[in-house]
Amino acid sequence: MTSDDLPIGRRVARWRVRRSMTQQQLADRLRRSKSWVDKVERGVRALDRYPVIQELADVLRVDPEVLLGQQPQRTPVGALDGVDDIRAALARYDTPQVEPQTTEEVRRQVGYAWLTYQHAHYAQLVRVLPSLIDVVQGARSPEVRVQTYRITSALLVKFGEADLGWLAADRAMTAAGDDPALAATAAVSVGQALRASGRDRLALTATLTAANRVRPQRSPGEWAVGGALLLQAALAAAGCGEHRRADELADRAAGVAAHLRGYDDQHRTSFGPVAVELARVLVAAQRGDADEAVHRHVSVVRRDAWRRLPAEYRGAYLLDVARAYLQVGDLRGAARALVDADSVAPAEVRCRPLARTLIADVARAQPAPAGVARLATLVGLTR
Repeated sequence: MTSDDLPIGRRVARWRVRRSMTQQQLADRLRRSKSWVDKVERGVRALDRYPVIQELADVLRVDPEVLLGQQPQRTPVGALDGVDDIRAALARYDTPQVEPQTTEEVRRQVGYAWLTYQHAHYAQLVRVLPSLIDVVQGARSPEVRVQTYRITSALLVKFGEADLGWLAADRAMTAAGDDPALAATAAVSVGQALRASGRDRLALTATLTAANRVRPQRSPGEWAVGGALLLQAALAAAGCGEHRRADELADRAAGVAAHLRGYDDQHRTSFGPVAVELARVLVAAQRGDADEAVHRHVSVVRRDAWRRLPAEYRGAYLLDVARAYLQVGDLRGAARALVDADSVAPAEVRCRPLARTLIADVARAQPAPAGVARLATLVGLTR
């Protein structure tokens, strides 16, 4: 029996297993019962509503046509397939047999991975990371292990694998050991992964605790990490509905940024005054203050400092802005943010499940705002 001949429930089961998910995990992500998943997979419960099939497909990271047994339209999100290789690399607890390399050679590879990430070349990074994870397991330098796990966590969060991203971030925390600067950088990744998985309260506690441990007299770079932690805490507080606290934390971060002048961003945080302003936009949007969010957004993206941020940072922010516009019902604003994100960092739009969902939501408008139809075609939402 070919894959196309299989009942839809069997296809769901196959993709669930391929994604290393239990029936309970799939049920939790769908906000349904384990019994419902079991009945679907056994064919006892029919899947005859397309919105339900679409929901299943989104969680399993496949096109709905795959579950329906149809030939899917080829889309640029194929980079997601490499997540399985990254998962396998993270699952290896023994030290792999790899060719020995000097610390400097490994450090160069990690630096290349960071540049690839910051330029939003995600398909290329997916190919590099599994072997890099193997290499750094035997590395003597805690720094290269921490940085590799941070890159891995950040990429997995983008690909909708928040729990796996949290695992990579936790590995970074373990690798940091007693080094306070490395532990602080790893805590940034922990906060990002927890927020992406909807655990804002835990993210707030983790990042604020880590920020309060940072000692600014050590180095400007470590102080910048503290500022980045405060921004993560502010966003987590906003996610918890603690809007006043979010503003206070953003103010603290602004105070840190004001004291940084031309520091070497060795920890790859991209922290600075413009990063604070971008966070304020998102905090205002979470608070429901659309006017403030729009005013701040329009102002900050006109600055030279905005254009100096990595493409990844700008593209990810623009997706968050698009989501904020949607929350207040501004479809045209959301469309502009999506089009801008595609021009800044195409992979942010064409590889991320979040972008696909946002484009689908905007494209439902009749008529769809300018530029969205093209994006819908690029990500495979139209035939």
